[in-house]
Amino acid sequence: MEKLSRKNKILRSLFVILAIALFLALIYLILVFTGLWEKLNSVDKLKNLILSLGFYGRVVFVLFQFLQVTLLPIPSPLLIVSGSLIYGAFQAGLLSLAGILLGSAFAFFLGKTFGTKLVSFMVGEESQKKWQKALTNCKYSFVIMMLLPCFPDDILCLVAGLTNMSWTFFMVTQLVTRPIGIFSVSYLSNGEIIPYSGWGLVVWAVIIIISFLLIYLTSKYNKQIENFINKTLNKLFKNTKKSNKNN
Repeated sequence: MEKLSRKNKILRSLFVILAIALFLALIYLILVFTGLWEKLNSVDKLKNLILSLGFYGRVVFVLFQFLQVTLLPIPSPLLIVSGSLIYGAFQAGLLSLAGILLGSAFAFFLGKTFGTKLVSFMVGEESQKKWQKALTNCKYSFVIMMLLPCFPDDILCLVAGLTNMSWTFFMVTQLVTRPIGIFSVSYLSNGEIIPYSGWGLVVWAVIIIISFLLIYLTSKYNKQIENFINKTLNKLFKNTKKSNKNN
């Protein structure tokens, strides 16, 4: 019986991987034959494509942001910058946030539901093992990693599903970190607020140093941070219970 159940699990996993591979291949072929693939790698071409769709360009824009998290190798900043040129920084930020939050939740769901084999297939075994180890040992570093542009957000969302990370922790992290990253790209990509020259280079250097320092500290004091947060949440929960009883 155990052998049969194992075989069934293996067959199911292989079927899911095959189905996703075929789906990816189909999307790629459609993009290539329609000429969309070339447009996805250029801000100007992508901008013209979205503009040509009129009102429905917004729907396609959100769909692209959803797909780039899980299936398509399109850089998210490229889409955000294109959206900012079309809809303005604020509206592009909101549309990007909608697509990326949905895509992140779907990526986490894939990791949780289909496990290591699917994630290894999608991101590579070496990458999967490296990030799984990092997130398992230092759960709270996930928050910092999601804030920084030097980490692969989309891979982290997939791999996070392989750890003991809860849906609540994952989604709260996304709701806190994603808007910061998305709106930062929307408003800062043109270099008007913090320029990429002169004093701006010093500011960017300080931001990067502080970010890496935060990663180091959250890695080193992960258990202490987790205990502190758990104690704080327990106190808040108890206080809320007491106030509800008194009322």
